[in-house]
Amino acid sequence: MAAPPARARADYDCLIKLLLIGDSGVGKSCLLLRFSDGSFTTSFITTIGIDFKIRTIELDGKRIKLQIWDTAGQERFRTITTAYYRGAMGILLVYDVTDESSFNNIRNWIRNIEQHASDNVNKILVGNKADMDESKRAVPTAKGQALADEYGIRFFETSAKTNLNVEQVFFSVARDIKKRLAETDTKPEDRTVKINKPDQGSSEGAIASKSACCGSS
Repeated sequence: MAAPPARARADYDCLIKLLLIGDSGVGKSCLLLRFSDGSFTTSFITTIGIDFKIRTIELDGKRIKLQIWDTAGQERFRTITTAYYRGAMGILLVYDVTDESSFNNIRNWIRNIEQHASDNVNKILVGNKADMDESKRAVPTAKGQALADEYGIRFFETSAKTNLNVEQVFFSVARDIKKRLAETDTKPEDRTVKINKPDQGSSEGAIASKSACCGSS
Protein backbone atom coordinates (compact mmCIF):
# COMPACT_ATOMS: atom_id res chain seq x y z
CA MET A 1 0.00 0.00 0.00
CA ALA A 2 1.40 3.37 -1.02
CA ALA A 3 2.46 5.82 1.68
CA PRO A 4 0.19 8.82 2.18
CA PRO A 5 1.23 11.95 0.27
CA ALA A 6 3.68 14.25 2.05
CA ARG A 7 1.08 16.99 2.43
CA ALA A 8 -1.28 14.62 4.29
CA ARG A 9 1.51 13.49 6.60
CA ALA A 10 2.34 17.11 7.40
CA ASP A 11 -1.20 17.95 8.52
CA TYR A 12 -0.30 17.29 12.15
CA ASP A 13 2.65 16.34 14.34
CA CYS A 14 0.80 14.16 16.80
CA LEU A 15 -2.56 12.38 17.07
CA ILE A 16 -4.27 12.26 20.47
CA LYS A 17 -7.44 10.28 21.15
CA LEU A 18 -9.74 11.64 23.87
CA LEU A 19 -12.87 10.14 25.38
CA LEU A 20 -15.80 11.98 26.98
CA ILE A 21 -17.65 9.96 29.62
CA GLY A 22 -20.31 10.68 32.21
CA ASP A 23 -24.02 10.28 32.84
CA SER A 24 -26.59 11.02 30.15
CA GLY A 25 -27.60 14.68 29.98
CA VAL A 26 -24.53 16.23 31.64
CA GLY A 27 -23.60 18.04 28.44
CA LYS A 28 -20.84 15.91 26.91
CA SER A 29 -22.10 16.42 23.36
CA CYS A 30 -22.54 20.16 23.96
CA LEU A 31 -18.95 20.45 25.21
CA LEU A 32 -17.69 18.59 22.16
CA LEU A 33 -19.77 20.70 19.78
CA ARG A 34 -18.61 23.92 21.41
CA PHE A 35 -14.95 22.91 21.21
CA SER A 36 -14.98 21.38 17.73
CA ASP A 37 -17.42 23.67 15.94
CA GLY A 38 -17.68 26.72 18.21
CA SER A 39 -21.45 26.30 18.44
CA PHE A 40 -24.09 25.55 21.07
CA THR A 41 -27.60 24.19 20.85
CA THR A 42 -30.30 24.01 23.49
CA SER A 43 -31.99 21.04 21.80
CA PHE A 44 -31.13 17.84 23.65
CA ILE A 45 -30.41 14.89 21.40
CA THR A 46 -29.21 11.74 23.14
CA THR A 47 -26.01 10.28 21.74
CA ILE A 48 -26.67 6.81 20.34
CA GLY A 49 -23.67 4.59 21.03
CA ILE A 50 -20.71 6.76 20.14
CA ASP A 51 -19.83 9.80 18.03
CA PHE A 52 -16.61 11.70 17.40
CA LYS A 53 -15.22 15.01 16.19
CA ILE A 54 -11.76 16.10 15.11
CA ARG A 55 -10.00 19.38 15.76
CA THR A 56 -6.36 20.24 15.18
CA ILE A 57 -4.80 22.66 17.67
CA GLU A 58 -1.45 24.42 18.02
CA LEU A 59 0.28 23.44 21.25
CA ASP A 60 3.82 24.50 22.18
CA GLY A 61 4.75 24.91 18.53
CA LYS A 62 3.28 21.54 17.47
CA ARG A 63 0.14 20.72 15.50
CA ILE A 64 -1.87 18.30 17.62
CA LYS A 65 -4.77 16.48 16.03
CA LEU A 66 -7.42 15.71 18.65
CA GLN A 67 -9.79 12.85 17.89
CA ILE A 68 -12.53 13.26 20.50
CA TRP A 69 -15.02 10.47 21.11
CA ASP A 70 -18.38 11.27 22.69
CA THR A 71 -19.96 8.31 24.46
CA ALA A 72 -23.56 7.57 25.37
CA GLY A 73 -24.22 7.76 29.10
CA GLN A 74 -27.17 5.38 29.21
CA GLU A 75 -26.67 1.99 30.78
CA ARG A 76 -27.74 0.07 27.66
CA PHE A 77 -24.83 1.54 25.68
CA ARG A 78 -22.13 0.83 28.26
CA THR A 79 -21.04 -2.41 26.58
CA ILE A 80 -20.58 -0.55 23.29
CA THR A 81 -18.53 2.27 24.74
CA THR A 82 -16.20 0.16 26.91
CA ALA A 83 -14.44 -0.97 23.73
CA TYR A 84 -13.28 2.62 23.22
CA TYR A 85 -11.57 2.92 26.61
CA ARG A 86 -8.54 0.88 25.62
CA GLY A 87 -7.25 3.21 22.93
CA ALA A 88 -8.01 6.43 24.78
CA MET A 89 -5.00 8.54 25.73
CA GLY A 90 -7.06 11.00 27.76
CA ILE A 91 -10.49 10.77 29.39
CA LEU A 92 -12.76 13.67 30.39
CA LEU A 93 -15.08 12.74 33.27
CA VAL A 94 -18.08 15.05 32.98
CA TYR A 95 -20.83 15.76 35.52
CA ASP A 96 -23.58 18.37 35.79
CA VAL A 97 -23.10 20.84 38.68
CA THR A 98 -26.91 21.02 39.04
CA ASP A 99 -27.28 17.22 39.28
CA GLU A 100 -25.72 15.65 42.37
CA SER A 101 -26.34 12.09 41.18
CA SER A 102 -24.22 12.69 38.07
CA PHE A 103 -21.42 13.85 40.39
CA ASN A 104 -21.78 10.85 42.70
CA ASN A 105 -21.59 8.54 39.69
CA ILE A 106 -18.13 9.85 38.78
CA ARG A 107 -16.66 7.22 41.11
CA ASN A 108 -18.44 4.52 39.07
CA TRP A 109 -17.04 5.99 35.86
CA ILE A 110 -13.55 5.99 37.37
CA ARG A 111 -13.99 2.30 38.21
CA ASN A 112 -14.87 1.70 34.56
CA ILE A 113 -11.66 3.48 33.55
CA GLU A 114 -9.62 1.33 35.94
CA GLN A 115 -11.19 -1.80 34.45
CA HIS A 116 -11.04 -0.97 30.76
CA ALA A 117 -8.54 1.82 30.04
CA SER A 118 -4.75 1.83 29.92
CA ASP A 119 -3.06 2.28 33.28
CA ASN A 120 -1.34 5.52 32.27
CA VAL A 121 -4.37 7.24 30.69
CA ASN A 122 -4.68 10.94 31.58
CA LYS A 123 -7.90 11.89 33.36
CA ILE A 124 -9.55 15.26 33.98
CA LEU A 125 -12.70 16.07 35.97
CA VAL A 126 -15.20 18.49 34.43
CA GLY A 127 -18.16 20.08 36.20
CA ASN A 128 -20.37 21.33 33.37
CA LYS A 129 -23.27 23.84 33.30
CA ALA A 130 -21.45 26.27 35.59
CA ASP A 131 -23.42 29.11 33.98
CA MET A 132 -26.60 28.00 35.78
CA ASP A 133 -28.01 30.15 38.56
CA GLU A 134 -26.44 29.43 41.94
CA SER A 135 -29.86 28.51 43.31
CA LYS A 136 -29.85 25.50 40.96
CA ARG A 137 -26.34 24.37 41.80
CA ALA A 138 -26.22 21.03 43.63
CA VAL A 139 -22.46 20.44 43.66
CA PRO A 140 -20.24 23.18 45.14
CA THR A 141 -16.99 23.95 43.34
CA ALA A 142 -15.03 22.92 46.45
CA LYS A 143 -16.64 19.48 46.36
CA GLY A 144 -15.59 18.94 42.76
CA GLN A 145 -12.05 20.10 43.54
CA ALA A 146 -11.89 17.77 46.55
CA LEU A 147 -12.84 14.76 44.41
CA ALA A 148 -10.25 15.69 41.80
CA ASP A 149 -7.62 16.06 44.51
CA GLU A 150 -8.55 12.64 45.87
CA TYR A 151 -7.76 11.03 42.53
CA GLY A 152 -4.84 13.33 41.75
CA ILE A 153 -6.37 14.77 38.57
CA ARG A 154 -7.07 18.25 37.22
CA PHE A 155 -10.45 19.90 37.70
CA PHE A 156 -12.37 22.52 35.71
CA GLU A 157 -15.87 23.90 35.85
CA THR A 158 -17.19 24.63 32.39
CA SER A 159 -20.17 25.95 30.48
CA ALA A 160 -20.73 24.80 26.93
CA LYS A 161 -23.37 27.55 26.65
CA THR A 162 -21.07 30.49 27.54
CA ASN A 163 -17.84 28.77 26.44
CA LEU A 164 -16.44 29.00 29.99
CA ASN A 165 -13.16 27.02 30.26
CA VAL A 166 -14.05 24.75 27.33
CA GLU A 167 -10.83 25.48 25.42
CA GLN A 168 -8.83 25.30 28.65
CA VAL A 169 -10.09 21.79 29.46
CA PHE A 170 -9.13 20.27 26.12
CA PHE A 171 -5.83 22.13 25.89
CA SER A 172 -4.94 21.12 29.46
CA VAL A 173 -5.48 17.40 28.95
CA ALA A 174 -3.76 17.52 25.54
CA ARG A 175 -0.73 19.23 27.10
CA ASP A 176 -0.54 16.62 29.87
CA ILE A 177 -0.73 13.78 27.33
CA LYS A 178 1.90 15.43 25.14
CA LYS A 179 4.20 15.71 28.16
CA ARG A 180 3.61 12.06 29.10
CA LEU A 181 4.33 10.87 25.56
CA ALA A 182 7.51 12.94 25.44
CA GLU A 183 8.67 11.31 28.67
CA THR A 184 7.78 7.85 27.34
CA ASP A 185 9.72 8.51 24.15
CA THR A 186 12.91 8.85 26.18
CA LYS A 187 12.46 5.22 27.26
CA PRO A 188 12.66 2.99 24.13
CA GLU A 189 11.67 -0.14 26.05
CA ASP A 190 8.39 1.46 27.14
CA ARG A 191 7.59 2.53 23.62
CA THR A 192 8.24 -0.98 22.27
CA VAL A 193 5.81 -2.53 24.74
CA LYS A 194 3.18 0.07 23.89
CA ILE A 195 3.39 -0.58 20.14
CA ASN A 196 3.48 -4.36 20.27
CA LYS A 197 0.91 -4.99 23.00
CA PRO A 198 -1.24 -7.87 21.61
CA ASP A 199 -4.66 -6.44 22.54
CA GLN A 200 -4.11 -3.15 20.75
CA GLY A 201 -5.06 -2.66 17.14
CA SER A 202 -2.91 -1.23 14.40
CA SER A 203 -4.46 2.23 14.73
CA GLU A 204 -3.35 2.45 18.35
CA GLY A 205 0.09 1.26 17.37
CA ALA A 206 0.18 4.08 14.85
CA ILE A 207 -0.68 6.56 17.58
CA ALA A 208 2.05 5.18 19.80
CA SER A 209 4.67 5.22 17.05
CA LYS A 210 3.78 8.75 16.04
CA SER A 211 3.95 10.00 19.61
CA ALA A 212 7.66 10.68 19.33
CA CYS A 213 6.93 13.80 17.32
CA CYS A 214 4.94 15.24 20.19
CA GLY A 215 7.92 15.62 22.39
CA SER A 216 10.61 16.33 19.80
CA SER A 217 12.04 19.80 19.74
